[in-house]
Amino acid sequence: MATAAAASASEAEAEPKAGPKAEGEEVEAKEARTRRKVLSRAVATSTYKTVGPEWDQQEEGVSESDGDEEYAMASSAESSPGEYEWEYDEEEKNQLEIERLEEQLSINVYDYNCHVDLIRLLRLEGELTKVRMARQKMSEIFPLTEELWLEWLHDEISMALDGLDREHVYDLFEKAVKDYICPNIWLEYGQYSVGGIGQKGGLEKVRSVFERALSSVGLHMTKGLAIWEAYREFESAIVEAARLEKVHSLFRRQLAIPLYDMEATFAEYEEWSEDPIPESVIQSYNKALQQLEKYKPYEEALLQAEAPRLAEYQAYIDFEMKIGDPARIQLIFERALVENCLVPDLWIRYSQYLDRQLKVKDLVLSVHSRAVRNCPWTVALWSRYLLAMERHGVDHRVISVTFEKALSAGFIQATDYVEIWQAYLDYLRRRVDFKQDSSKELEELRSAFARALEYLKQEVEERFSESGDPSCLIMQNWARIEARLCNNMQKARELWDSIMTKGNAKYANMWLEYYNLERAHGDTQHCRKALHRAVQCTSDYPEHVCEVLLTMERTEGTLEDWDIAVQKTETRLARVNEQRTKAAEKEAALAQQEEEKVEQRKRARAEKKALKKKKKTRGSDKSKADEDDEKEWGDDEEEQPAKRRRVENSVPPAGEAEPGLSGGSAPAAAEPPSERQEQRAAARRRDAPRVLHDSSKDAVTVFVSNLPYGLREPAATLRPLFEACGDVVEVRPIFSNRGDFRGYCYVEFKEEAVALRALELDRQTVEGRPMFVSPCVDKSKNPDFKVFRYSTALEKHKLFVSGLPFSCTKEELEEICKAHGTVKDIRLVTNRAGKPKGLAYVEYENESQASQAVLKMDGMTIKENVIKVAISNPPQRKAPEKPEARKAPGGAMVPRQIYGARGKGRTQLSLLPRALQRPSATAAQAENGPAPPPAATEVPKMSNADFAKLLLRK
Repeated sequence: MATAAAASASEAEAEPKAGPKAEGEEVEAKEARTRRKVLSRAVATSTYKTVGPEWDQQEEGVSESDGDEEYAMASSAESSPGEYEWEYDEEEKNQLEIERLEEQLSINVYDYNCHVDLIRLLRLEGELTKVRMARQKMSEIFPLTEELWLEWLHDEISMALDGLDREHVYDLFEKAVKDYICPNIWLEYGQYSVGGIGQKGGLEKVRSVFERALSSVGLHMTKGLAIWEAYREFESAIVEAARLEKVHSLFRRQLAIPLYDMEATFAEYEEWSEDPIPESVIQSYNKALQQLEKYKPYEEALLQAEAPRLAEYQAYIDFEMKIGDPARIQLIFERALVENCLVPDLWIRYSQYLDRQLKVKDLVLSVHSRAVRNCPWTVALWSRYLLAMERHGVDHRVISVTFEKALSAGFIQATDYVEIWQAYLDYLRRRVDFKQDSSKELEELRSAFARALEYLKQEVEERFSESGDPSCLIMQNWARIEARLCNNMQKARELWDSIMTKGNAKYANMWLEYYNLERAHGDTQHCRKALHRAVQCTSDYPEHVCEVLLTMERTEGTLEDWDIAVQKTETRLARVNEQRTKAAEKEAALAQQEEEKVEQRKRARAEKKALKKKKKTRGSDKSKADEDDEKEWGDDEEEQPAKRRRVENSVPPAGEAEPGLSGGSAPAAAEPPSERQEQRAAARRRDAPRVLHDSSKDAVTVFVSNLPYGLREPAATLRPLFEACGDVVEVRPIFSNRGDFRGYCYVEFKEEAVALRALELDRQTVEGRPMFVSPCVDKSKNPDFKVFRYSTALEKHKLFVSGLPFSCTKEELEEICKAHGTVKDIRLVTNRAGKPKGLAYVEYENESQASQAVLKMDGMTIKENVIKVAISNPPQRKAPEKPEARKAPGGAMVPRQIYGARGKGRTQLSLLPRALQRPSATAAQAENGPAPPPAATEVPKMSNADFAKLLLRK
């Protein structure tokens, strides 16, 4: 059917060429556009026409496509000039986009989305030759999805005219079934092969295709039934004497496999068979039914879940691994990979099973090849692929080509390149026969080592600003091979000299590694020389290096060697101790300066607060008694402490009228009613009895913080928000002693499930400020509990963007990022007040898209800001310091102050006036140790009046 459509399209293309050429360039351009439009519509028509299993439907397809073609030509011929111009504009845009995509692919051939967009546009334009080339290029780099393969196959089937074209389509089907196990592609393959049954060997070809399809997907519990039925229908349609036995065999084979709708198949067999069903077949059928019941929970879990269903597939794989049927294990892995082809761990697990259990060369290498094509950015897959190729005796040139592909795969870490180079160098080392002094393989190994060092220095360091091999592992490996296997200590020493000049001379372990190599394959003179250099250069553990030198001289050295070693080690250790002492003194001085700054800031805050308090007290005193204008302020301060508290609590809130120049205040009647109501509410909150938190209800309670301090009615504001999650028992805001809201509260629910749903309201904005919702946990019982939802590990599919303008919105950033892949989530980082910090995290669908986005977006300018983009790898959070003794400036060891979970609270401040603080009598210092901590002296108890007098006398 599609063949006729393509033939009609070619005839329509030939008609304008036979017309006269004197109508001018404009007419020719219009005719060219008409031809292209007819061709693209013919291709679109053929795409949606699939070849059915019955052969008589092909003739019906001819008339349908002919009708579509006539409609396309008629509509094209009757188009108005305005429509031609519109089509011309669309074609211009498509052509420009095609050129842009081709240029982008010339820069980065691993851009998956770019390939898909190019194929779609070329197909829309009717560029069939270019579409075929684009598809071919993409299939060489990436495995194609089921949808892409079916689209390609339908297009090729529509253009197949003779036997050679049919062979070409067969080749495409062979490529398609190797990418993924797709029952639909196998079904299409079988149905298409039926169309060539009239050719030589056509019958054998059809049966071969169906048998391979059964081996591949016949065990598929939900989709394998279609393959069995199509095969049976084909055999039933053939008029041969032997067909009855063939159909019998297919029924019996199918009934022995656990598949959905087995009962209907058994009933169909009973109806079709003229003889009673053998007992052995019935037993196999019943056994398969029992197996089906075991598999049903896993199949139903897959049917109920949403793609990609990785967890469900993992559980299914674990179940199949316990049973141990290799065919079913392979099938469930393949089913899982169809939806999770970008999950490297799944490929690693599958290939590991094949390497250790099946060990079939073609199958193992095929899976490894597909793995690196699906996840080319994963170095572990490439390393395993190289090992598998070596294990199965693949030609050296093929392995070398595979390694070169790995280098161009675009890894996202510098260490990944070190790992792939190590895998390849290990392979080359195993090829060398070290019994010979010189060989081609040995020279190739040495040149590979040199190339690896050059590659890491130029290519990797230029891209990542680091070589990925700070410890020079590759160079160390090379030195060990030269020393142990090639007996070339001179080359090994040169390599170690180079290692030490790359910043490793300060590490004791590097010198000891070199010393051990010299000890095993060198001589004593070079060992002594290496240790002497180590004593002078090591800065992390010089004592250990000195001890090794002295041990060697004690065992092998002369008296002169021993004296030199002792002198050098003592001199070096004395210098090290002096440096450490200076560093400790400097650190102590800095700590003391920091403490003094903290004390100064505390004193400044205290003085500022006291001055503010005095001003408020003076204003309130003057407003109370006009007749005492001549009274001195100092005498006024002698009032009782209880009276002072009432005066402090009566200070008017912000916005109230200020006292006049004469010292009088505005009359009370002039206060706004709203402010008086606020004062009364604050007084009620202040006088309300304190409700202690019930820790037994933590499971049904959430802790809400970072709320605006200006919330007048926190409970009334927050209750509607949390009632959307479920029934709210109580919203309990926390107020200060003056009745001011402290910015946090507790929300209690009836059920624990509702409290868990309420956690989803975290960072929702309340009056322009993001509120924090976290579980209610008693930190005194769970001191290590932390609420931190964001990962601090390396996330290869997530980007960290810095330098963003503060005005950049989430939608604007998403518009920029989605050009490089599928964006799953974007999080703009804000401070506690909800203000942007110019940072963002962008999560892509997979690691490949993230790595491409880094290359394209790093250094991009957004609103005159140059942004920086990198793979998300937050620094590890430092663990809180354990309370330990620290040195005071005087040298004595003082125990570190232990604070609570929220730091140093107000209740931990000393409430004793400085005038009463006396240094306690300290015990005598120990003879060989620090002085013991001072004993606490008992302070006489004082009343509130005593405290007031002391404060007022200042």
